[in-house]
Amino acid sequence: MRRVATPRPVRVAAALAMVLALVSGCGTFGGLYGVPLPGGADLGEHPYRVTAEFTDVLDLVPQSGVRVNDVAAGTVESIALSTDGRTAEVTMLLNRDVALPANAVARLRQSSMLGEKFVELAAPDEPRGTLTDGARIDVARTSRNTEIEEVLGALSMVLNGGGVSQLKDINTELNAAMAGNTGEIRSLLRRIETFTASFDKNSDVLTKALHGTDKLAARLAERKDKIAALVEDLEPGIAVLADQREKLTTMLTSLDRLSDVAVETVDRSGDNLVADLRALEPTLRNLAEAGEDLPAAMEMLLTFPFPDSALPAIKGDYINLYIEHHAAKGGR
Repeated sequence: MRRVATPRPVRVAAALAMVLALVSGCGTFGGLYGVPLPGGADLGEHPYRVTAEFTDVLDLVPQSGVRVNDVAAGTVESIALSTDGRTAEVTMLLNRDVALPANAVARLRQSSMLGEKFVELAAPDEPRGTLTDGARIDVARTSRNTEIEEVLGALSMVLNGGGVSQLKDINTELNAAMAGNTGEIRSLLRRIETFTASFDKNSDVLTKALHGTDKLAARLAERKDKIAALVEDLEPGIAVLADQREKLTTMLTSLDRLSDVAVETVDRSGDNLVADLRALEPTLRNLAEAGEDLPAAMEMLLTFPFPDSALPAIKGDYINLYIEHHAAKGGR
């Protein structure tokens, strides 16, 4: 078989045509990222754009998949740095038929341990509104899974410089602490078991107490304004007490000394006080025996020489009494 040589001008022209095709393709579609990949999501005729902010996009690249409930729903159109340089903005194209709430969340996930990265969109626990064209998912509603490199790095730290090497020391110290103390440890475990059983038996009471505490907290919350006003009103009084702290301390110290002196005085005069009380006993007893006659005597004493029954017969504030003695003639 005879090979026909291609003329040099023809080969140069073909090479130039290929370069021009690549250059024109890069300008039109943005390079290879602009070429749709086979097997990707069906975007439809009128897809809509959604931008999500991530603190770290790891090795996510354009044309990565976007999934909703593990179903391909769109692709990553572009990845750019935000204006403040703190987050990465991931712009996604979604099929118009994909319905998500306005407060949807975005997660950066991986299809397998060594698989490709993709963006997962999901609805939160309390969905609101509808996600529309041009919507943004802020960084508070985005997250990412832990990378396998991070897991291996943490495991390496544990194995090399972490707590694995200290397990022997921990085991040795536990054996030393428990050696000869089995009785005490068994008693402790029994007490814990008794406490747990009692705690379980009184669970209803504890539940009621917690409900009561909850009601009290609710009432306090309702009256927080009054409580705040009360605290503010107490502030001047507390300030006065703070200013008079030294005087109050001195007064309490003086009272303490006075109590010591009073106790000492009572101790020293205790015998005399007992003797005086015993000497007063006959007098008090006689007064008790004359208790019924004493009020009547007091009534006569205050109105002597007239009894109380004579006072209503007297009108006015005072009375004059004149007594004249006439001697009878003839010596009578």
